[in-house]
Amino acid sequence: MAQRVRQVAKLAAVRVRGSVRAREDVRETLRVLGLTRVNHCVVIDDDPTYKGMLQKAKDMITWGEIGREVLEALLRKRGRLEGDARLSDEYVKSNTRFSSIGEFAEAIYRGEAKLSTLPGLKKVFRLHPPSKGYEATKRPFKAMGSLGYRGEKINELILRMI
Repeated sequence: MAQRVRQVAKLAAVRVRGSVRAREDVRETLRVLGLTRVNHCVVIDDDPTYKGMLQKAKDMITWGEIGREVLEALLRKRGRLEGDARLSDEYVKSNTRFSSIGEFAEAIYRGEAKLSTLPGLKKVFRLHPPSKGYEATKRPFKAMGSLGYRGEKINELILRMI
């Protein structure tokens, strides 16, 4: 019998601010998420555990639902393996059942695979600062800033950072 995979939306979280003057519990939450430096990005599941962590660190990060095309671009251009080697279609084909990075990204987006399915893939994507800069690093997104939940607009930010 075919195994049903639960559709889980994927969230991308990007660290916007450094940890100077940040509370210790917020620093620990960011460390657990893997966001140890500014302009680092992680792709996580949209579940209550991660939502609570994101809410706790909302004054330091921004997050939203990542699109399939942006996820593929992130893996292609910023995906790194242990030893800082670039992720390639050949590596994906030889280490998973997927034939390319695009097919792997599609499976992740649909919830059929996880980033941890690929051995040696780093969970953190190191990005450039966004072209044309952040809006404001001390205000929430709803108040014309860069922090907190931004929904689908996270895709625009990530594309500016790749």
